[in-house]
Amino acid sequence: MDTSNYGLLIGMMIAISLASFISADPELLQDVCVADLASGVKLNGFACKSNITADDFFFAGLTNPGLTNNTFGATVTPASVQQITGLNTLGVSMARIDYAPGGLNPPHTHPRATEIVFVLEGELDVGFITTDNKLFSKTIKKGEIFTFPRGLIHYQINNGKVPAAVIAGFNSQSPGTQRVANAVFASSPTVEDFVLTKTFHVGTKLVEKIKSRLAPKK
Repeated sequence: MDTSNYGLLIGMMIAISLASFISADPELLQDVCVADLASGVKLNGFACKSNITADDFFFAGLTNPGLTNNTFGATVTPASVQQITGLNTLGVSMARIDYAPGGLNPPHTHPRATEIVFVLEGELDVGFITTDNKLFSKTIKKGEIFTFPRGLIHYQINNGKVPAAVIAGFNSQSPGTQRVANAVFASSPTVEDFVLTKTFHVGTKLVEKIKSRLAPKK
């Protein structure tokens, strides 16, 4: 096994084990409950399907780096219940995040999970903000770990000159992600301009400009 694959394996093992110590999801009442994503039954989670195979517990999507040729220069590849239906009721999921030099995973929250990241490659400046508006930030390097408490706004940015990557673990099968800027300026329907101008002490023209830039592409 080459060094890069070994690092990926170790990162996955650490992230998944640490994230699963305390699940944020309800306890399961049976061995497995593979999600039936096509079911119309509404539950806190997903209905169980009857015919299951080993493939329901398998996902190869974190093997290779994600493309980073986008606005933020970063890509999140999730491995949640939507990708691994066998995670339903197990209270754990993962993701791989790849960053180009200068790449940013912008301020966001995970309302249903704490996140723990293991650096596979490169170096990142990371931080989270408490409800007292205090920033806790640090530079983390290959082989190091950082934790983002559940529900708090956090970010990661690659200020280095080479690509970076992390494996993230979550103590929820579906942690959810809400980007701060998109939530405020690109909701549907949109927040009224006078609310935003008064909140951010800016003019209507700037609010409209931000809204247009963050609006979902049609």
